[in-house]
Amino acid sequence: MDWQAWHTKYDDPGSGLSRRLEAVQEQVRAALDRAPAGPVPVISLCAGQGRDLIDVLEDHPRRADVQARLVELDPELAAFARERASGLDQVEVITGDASLTDQYVGLAPAELVLLCGIFGNITSADIQRTIATSPQLCRTGATVIWTRHRGEPDLVPTICDWFEARGFERVWVSDPEADFGVGAHRFTGVPDPLVTGQSLFSFVPGGA
Repeated sequence: MDWQAWHTKYDDPGSGLSRRLEAVQEQVRAALDRAPAGPVPVISLCAGQGRDLIDVLEDHPRRADVQARLVELDPELAAFARERASGLDQVEVITGDASLTDQYVGLAPAELVLLCGIFGNITSADIQRTIATSPQLCRTGATVIWTRHRGEPDLVPTICDWFEARGFERVWVSDPEADFGVGAHRFTGVPDPLVTGQSLFSFVPGGA
């Protein structure tokens, strides 16, 4: 996958990826709006160019409360995110493997966890593993925002079931008629201790 070329679709307002970004950003804003008073830790796995969060923080009233860690393996995408976050000192961009739980030491459990651009590129078993590990990344009341394409097999309903079986309640899921899948789930359980040394997923050919 040429991830540089893939990200250019964000700049086409008519693309499905651009519309998906708008849906994700809307849910990010809503999650920040309902976050409790005080620090708001945020984790973004496979953050790409960081647009999901960084663009929202530019004018969000809770921006000063956010302490974010964006993890992206591709150096060019990470550099783009770092430049885009210029002036947002509370946003840390790490060039590294986002599948490793060690990346989130010191920030988990978080108030907002972004799993965007992942579930369309990993196996069903790895999706389940990532969801099963999410209670290690989330504090009680946290929001997880995730994406998955609607191509066959359409796993969006199943992903919702997997989250809900792990103590998450559905906040919002995009319309089945949309050409993308975006979901937001709120964690109602008690966080699990973060277990370091875990690898949650490996990318395989697919459509993010």
